[in-house]
Amino acid sequence: MPQQEIADTPPKAQAKNPVRATLTMVAERAGVSPSTVSRILNGTARVSQDKQALVNAVIDELGFRPDPAARSLAGGRTMSIGVLTQFIDSPYYGEALRGIEDELHKANYVPLFVSGHWNEVEEKDRLFMLQERKVDGIIVLTGKLADDTLVEMAANIPVVITGRRLSAPGLFSIDFDNSEGASLAVRHLHALGHQRVAFISGPLDHPDATERMQGFQDETQKKGMALDADLIAFGDYQEAGGFRAMNSLLDARVQFTAVLAANDQMAYGARLALHRAGLRVPEDISLIGFDDLPHSAFTLPPLTSVRQSVYEIGVSAAQAMIDILNKKNPPSRLVAAELVVRESTRIHRR
Repeated sequence: MPQQEIADTPPKAQAKNPVRATLTMVAERAGVSPSTVSRILNGTARVSQDKQALVNAVIDELGFRPDPAARSLAGGRTMSIGVLTQFIDSPYYGEALRGIEDELHKANYVPLFVSGHWNEVEEKDRLFMLQERKVDGIIVLTGKLADDTLVEMAANIPVVITGRRLSAPGLFSIDFDNSEGASLAVRHLHALGHQRVAFISGPLDHPDATERMQGFQDETQKKGMALDADLIAFGDYQEAGGFRAMNSLLDARVQFTAVLAANDQMAYGARLALHRAGLRVPEDISLIGFDDLPHSAFTLPPLTSVRQSVYEIGVSAAQAMIDILNKKNPPSRLVAAELVVRESTRIHRR
């Protein structure tokens, strides 16, 4: 038999593992020292914007990703920030958590989220867990912890707290002008001709609830509007609480032409109770919420609400934490209130 010719075939190409870009490679390509690259990544570099832009462009080109473990060893940090929220599934706190996560990501920090459920014992337990994991700092979204507890904790680890006005070494607070926000809502309703406005309050062991109540009472008194105790009902900052509070007002046959709920979630529940009672918003009853959550622009009718950008509060909290870790003084923050007028309020026609 003739010998079969065997066609020459090229050997299969060997699969190559992509080379992981290193900090040294970035430094060489950008023409700077490795320590400069490291400081730019940490946000502590004192170099020109052009040089920062060049280094960042090289980082993107090479696909460089800092090694968290190596950075921790080099800088004595874990590159993680503990975040104590109250309810991880809350639409309010969810907006703040998104802002925190987005901002920390820019600085290559990772958030660790835990919930305290507005329970001081649980909050202390969760904070202890975070400290055991050696987080570099802790952000506390409101909560029931005593001021003294927060001040004591800040002596050992940087703390950023929202919803309070508190000052101490290692501690930074971000607050919202709750009282002015409630005043804006009352002034809006007064301008529309409403004289009897019901108020659905949050739990008065929440600092922001007491401030919103105070703003409501002060402004109704200034405007000479009705300020009867039976115009005030209490909820729990949840939709079901707003539903129950509105039903209690309706069952008591209290006369009112408008309602201010101390947060949007309770306003949603109040709206349902009014609907079940055959009352239209705003034709029969005007309704205002507080916080201006993203869903409020899409309710039926779209909800007038006192706006505090919860997302921006989260961003500010994360920025303040990064500043503290980088030995900078964060700018003081009192977030101003703003009223967003939509279709849930209208002129009261006597």
